[in-house]
Amino acid sequence: MTTDTEGPTLTVDELAARAGVTVRTVRFYSTRGLLPPPVIGPRRVGHYGPAHLSRLALIEELQHHGMTLAAIERYLEQLPPDLNAHDLAIHRAVVASWAPDSAEDATRAELDRRAGRPLSDEDIDRLAAMNVLERAEAPDTFRVDPGLLGLGVQLLGVPIAHETILAARTILLEHARSVAHALTNLFKDEVWSPYRERESDPEHVKAMKSLSAHMQPMVVQALVTAFQRSLREELRAAFTAE
Repeated sequence: MTTDTEGPTLTVDELAARAGVTVRTVRFYSTRGLLPPPVIGPRRVGHYGPAHLSRLALIEELQHHGMTLAAIERYLEQLPPDLNAHDLAIHRAVVASWAPDSAEDATRAELDRRAGRPLSDEDIDRLAAMNVLERAEAPDTFRVDPGLLGLGVQLLGVPIAHETILAARTILLEHARSVAHALTNLFKDEVWSPYRERESDPEHVKAMKSLSAHMQPMVVQALVTAFQRSLREELRAAFTAE
C-alpha cells in the first residue's frame, strides 16, 4: 500500500490523536508490519498520510470484532496492495456494520478532532441525515458511528445533492440485506445443519468455532472487494459508452 499524496501529512502524535489511540499502539502496529512505514522528511521526522489513518482504523475495528493480531495480519495480507485511504475506509465501514452497536459518545470538540477539521452546524445536520451520528440529550454531545464518520466527512465535500446520497444509501442497504439473507440461508443449510449432525465430534466442533469467529470478516472482505470491482466495471461501461 502506498501513502496517499493528498491531504496534510501527520506526525506520529497527530496520527494517534486522529485515530483515538496511543503513540505506543501506532509504533507497536508498525513493528508488527500492520502499518507501512512513514515517509521520512526533514530532520528524520516520519510523516503519515490518510491511508495510514484509514488502515489504523481498520485494524482497530477488526480487533473490536475479536480477531487476534495474527488473524488481522492474514486479513490485511489478502487485501489488494493498491488500496487507498478511501478504499480502506470502505472496508472499515462495512466491517463495523457487523457490530450490534458500534456507536460511541463524543463531544463537539472530540467530533471535530476525529473529523480532522471543525464541523459546522450544517455539516452536523448532514451527518445526522446519513445516520453517521445523532444528537444526544446533553448539549454538544453526540452518538457517533466511528466506522462511518470518515466516509461521512468525505461525502460532505462531494458535489452531489444530499438527496442523491441518501437515495444511494437506500439502494445499498436494500441490496446488502438481500445478500446477507442469501448468505445466511446458505450458511444455515450447508454448514450449520451438517454441524448439528456431528456435534459429538470434538474436532469438528473446534473447527466450527474457529469458522464462526472469522466468518464475518472474511465475508466482508469478499463482498467489499467484489463490489469495488463490479462498481468500477459498471462506471467504466456507463461513461465510455456515451
